[in-house]
Amino acid sequence: MTAPHEPAAGRLGFQLAYGDTDTVGIAYFDIYYRWMERCYSTWLFAHGIRSGQMAEDLGAVTVGISSGCRYVDTVEVFDEVVCQAVADRIGSTSYVVGFEFTRADRLVTKGQMAFAVRDPADFSKMQIPPRLLEVVRTLPAPRFDVQV
Repeated sequence: MTAPHEPAAGRLGFQLAYGDTDTVGIAYFDIYYRWMERCYSTWLFAHGIRSGQMAEDLGAVTVGISSGCRYVDTVEVFDEVVCQAVADRIGSTSYVVGFEFTRADRLVTKGQMAFAVRDPADFSKMQIPPRLLEVVRTLPAPRFDVQV
């Protein structure tokens, strides 16, 4: 497989197998959510942040507040796909990570996960901690103008 595996860059490549598809060999929608989460959590981990330890390490927690996918082209069994995390929006108390799924550098699916930052003591809104903000800012800008 020639697809990249670069978690620190927010980039993961994979090849679809039959377990990723419906009965006719077309990608089943839920695979994109698994790969978005995997891309996101391994990207954070590559930068020294574990989602489950943010309260202890950063004094904040993140809460997923929305997610979605827009399917642009059909993906089939044995296709090689790259998932690239991108900075869709960075605010002061929340951020949105986009996920551009490409095959041979063509967009096939655009995913998105929005996160709000909360104080672990009372769940009130709080600023993105500096260390997390620094990491979020390492994500590239979106390459494709597709809204989810």
